[in-house]
Amino acid sequence: MKILLLGKDGQLGRELKRSLTPLGDLIAWGRSECDLANADSLYEKVVAAKPDVIINAAAYTAVDKAESEPELAHAINALAPTALAQVTRDIGCKLIHYSTDYVFDGSGTAPWLEDSPTAPLSVYGKSKLVGEQAIQNSGCNHLIFRTSWVYTKKGNNFAKTMLRLACEKNALSVIDDQIGAPTDAAWLADVTAQAIDSLASGVYHAASAGEVSWHGYASYLIANACELGFPIKVKLKAISAVTSEAFPLPAKRPHNSRLDCSKLTATFGITPPPWQQGVDRLLDHLHTQL
Repeated sequence: MKILLLGKDGQLGRELKRSLTPLGDLIAWGRSECDLANADSLYEKVVAAKPDVIINAAAYTAVDKAESEPELAHAINALAPTALAQVTRDIGCKLIHYSTDYVFDGSGTAPWLEDSPTAPLSVYGKSKLVGEQAIQNSGCNHLIFRTSWVYTKKGNNFAKTMLRLACEKNALSVIDDQIGAPTDAAWLADVTAQAIDSLASGVYHAASAGEVSWHGYASYLIANACELGFPIKVKLKAISAVTSEAFPLPAKRPHNSRLDCSKLTATFGITPPPWQQGVDRLLDHLHTQL
């Protein structure tokens, strides 16, 4: 099986290289190998590669910057998936693509189902939704995994930022009115490897089990980091819970990012782990680097 991975250097892409390598002949492209902003050249390059499966882990993910760069966000998140869907259909391969909780408006408290009404609040969310719809409408063989709050051991993420600040400051303020589930990119990559040969198609939600606010997430991180011996300065009682209005940003975030993953379990036999499990592994990894 020849697998073409796009976005090899991103959070998810790095983990996908690990999970996909044992499955066949892996071709991995990053920005230097493939310009997703040029849909025409993308189509031609994929045709020449002749893959059996295309894994698209590339995306424009600068949520706030997208508000001032809507054309670029649309090119990468909407036009590129459109081209990938077309080439997938034309050469008879399979496309696996990733999307986001940002396609929903974040209203209510119930977990979103795959067929829940979409109504993105941001340029980023709108561009990702257009990409989803183009793939679904193309008639190509595809899987789309919607996920939320993705993190990895490498690179910058919320957890590392909170731990750094907790070691520097005596008090922190963290948003508590946005609810979701921190999802380990390593787990999502393993889900992909498990599903790659499946005959299933369509959209599936793939995120960690449980729910937490950013404030709850930060508090969990810092409490457990203290137990592991991190040089934490801030006390838990000094981590204030604030609303989203306390940190005004160009792009509006959904308040409810809960994703119902029961379809994933029913179709693939995959039970999402509790969000704390991956976060504990992240803390253990960071602890070894102290």
